[in-house]
Amino acid sequence: MTLNRRHFVAALFAAGSLLTVPAFPQSAGKDYTPIVPVQPGEEPGKIEVLEFFSYGCPHCADFEPVLSPWIARQGADVVVRKVPVSFGRAAWANIARLYYALEATGDLKRLETDIFKAIHGERVNLFDEKTMQDWLVKKGVDARKFSEVFSSFGIMSKVKRGDQLAQAYKIQGVPALAVDGKYLVGGKDFAETLAIADKLIAKTRSEKGGRK
Repeated sequence: MTLNRRHFVAALFAAGSLLTVPAFPQSAGKDYTPIVPVQPGEEPGKIEVLEFFSYGCPHCADFEPVLSPWIARQGADVVVRKVPVSFGRAAWANIARLYYALEATGDLKRLETDIFKAIHGERVNLFDEKTMQDWLVKKGVDARKFSEVFSSFGIMSKVKRGDQLAQAYKIQGVPALAVDGKYLVGGKDFAETLAIADKLIAKTRSEKGGRK
């Protein structure tokens, strides 16, 4: 089932699209904003980069094809984790659950680009659970397996944890990049943001006395 364009746009705004202003420009003349207090990472010894995002965010959809090759170029000491956020919106919580459920079933990597395309290009209402599951079946996802994972306590806990992280990092909009729990990356556009992230990764690597 799909919505017509008018209804889809209304649903997207109801789902919190007004919160999707790109988070990159942190403040005039600064490349980054210090994160206070510094947040611990999940992988000791690694430089952790977090991308806070939502499938419902059009800016995140635009960022994805630029971000993916950047991630592929990172050294072995860098780990990039994506954190879907809901900003307290039920519809966005549903697509955050979609992210974690597909991660659990092993279908995330092959479908991530298709999800952005479905929502922002094809106007498929993936915020709705029934529509989401019908779409996933057409994409070859095991419906029973997905449904069990999607509704599990573990997935709900991950969504809650993502929102807690967004609050701890003081995320005001998405997409947003954070480096090593210390720096919220600035930049006037995607290219500049990734260039700044590279510099912050190099800075962090130097501070840790490590190599690629």
